Amino acid sequence: MDRRWWAIFIGVIALIAPPSYAATASSNMPSMTGSTIGIVAIIIFTVAYIVVMLEEFLQLRKSKPVLLAAGIIWAMIGFVYQQQGHIDIAISALEHNLLEYAELLLFLLVAMTYISAMEERRLFDALQAWMVGKGFDFKSLFWLTGILAFFISPIADNLTTALLMCAVVLKVGGGNTRFINIACINIVVAANAGGAFSPFGDITTLMVWQAGHVSFAEFLPLFLPSVINYLVPALIMSFFLPSSKPQTTHQHVELKRGAKRIIGLFILTIATAVAFHAVLHFPPVIGMMMGLAYLQFFGYFLRTTLKRSLSRKAHQAIAKGDDAALKRLGSVVPFDVFRRVSHAEWDTLLFFYGVVMCVGGLNLLGYLAMVSDIMYTQWDPIWANIVVGVLSAIVDNIPVMFAVLTMDPVMSMGNWLLVTLTAGVGGSLLSIGSAAGVALMGAAHGKYTFFGHLKWAPVIMLGYMASILVHLTLNSYLFI
Repeated sequence: MDRRWWAIFIGVIALIAPPSYAATASSNMPSMTGSTIGIVAIIIFTVAYIVVMLEEFLQLRKSKPVLLAAGIIWAMIGFVYQQQGHIDIAISALEHNLLEYAELLLFLLVAMTYISAMEERRLFDALQAWMVGKGFDFKSLFWLTGILAFFISPIADNLTTALLMCAVVLKVGGGNTRFINIACINIVVAANAGGAFSPFGDITTLMVWQAGHVSFAEFLPLFLPSVINYLVPALIMSFFLPSSKPQTTHQHVELKRGAKRIIGLFILTIATAVAFHAVLHFPPVIGMMMGLAYLQFFGYFLRTTLKRSLSRKAHQAIAKGDDAALKRLGSVVPFDVFRRVSHAEWDTLLFFYGVVMCVGGLNLLGYLAMVSDIMYTQWDPIWANIVVGVLSAIVDNIPVMFAVLTMDPVMSMGNWLLVTLTAGVGGSLLSIGSAAGVALMGAAHGKYTFFGHLKWAPVIMLGYMASILVHLTLNSYLFI
């Protein structure tokens, strides 16, 4: 195997890991891609990520193998660099990786806490009950859940949105496996497409925004390509839906106190993060952490005024003779922000740590510089970015985008938006290509499956290519 094909092979492997931004440090040392430590490191990471991809079958949390791999890779790097008298270079790269991860961790932690708070206040339950109780037919529910997934995911992230819509589909679909499978595919495509034109819709877009390649407002040109990416497969799949009406029963859901105000605080938090980044040029995470303070103070307000609020509502319920209302009041508990923090997806956050640190080691050893030379120097960047999207269907879109950011190729705004689009929506091609797809396979086990999604892959590919063509046509001025 000559050097070119070896580089491409390593590129496929390396593209499953996020960025370290330590290229400047590694430039002081010769490439170690052909050394024993380099080969062992790439083998360790490859084995770890294969175990991650088999998570559903092994019942092993995905954070465990990458945490172990990261420790082993950096232990080997530390030993070699210390022997060569360059341990300061390794320490500098390590600290830079930790800083990058800290920004990601804190940002996601605040976002997850707000989403968890909304869930605890029953906002998502109320939305689900409203959709179930309206008596829509299968085709109407298909479009309603898809459109809502598309427009909610830019704010609430694609994973949470997909799970919410899937719960509705499972509740109304009953034993109609055909409808559930098509509806879940539609939700995955819609959630991934909706998250592609907003920094808050997906971690891939968040990373591009935090890296400073695309500003908050500059994501907007991706709106129409994202719409096309969703609509093309949705229109085709809609012709294969049953025309009957599901049997549903309406369930009343009462929002807990402060639910709507938490939405307002979340919007204010997003605005704060954007302002810190756009006006002060600080990392957006500073604004997000300030937004966590908004939620903490509001939680304090809800706790201190709980007794007064319950007393007033109890008097109203007694006056009306509403026994059901009295029972609901008895189950109300004070709002606790730190309990919401504990409900964050810690396995996911630790998984990101492991992958960030693994790629930091691979980058220091010279692998990503070699891949970048092949993909973004010898290839046309447009084709390279299209390939990135296809790769994201195999190994998850988040680490693919992280790897591109680590390479940090010199590209036009149009190409940065293109890779943001492809990495975001490319994960829809396979059910394992995005967190939304993997989560829905678990939520709708046996009804939404890998092969059930795979047979619609050609239709989803049509949407993928159509969205790229729309972007290249409408936003051609950004490629100059």
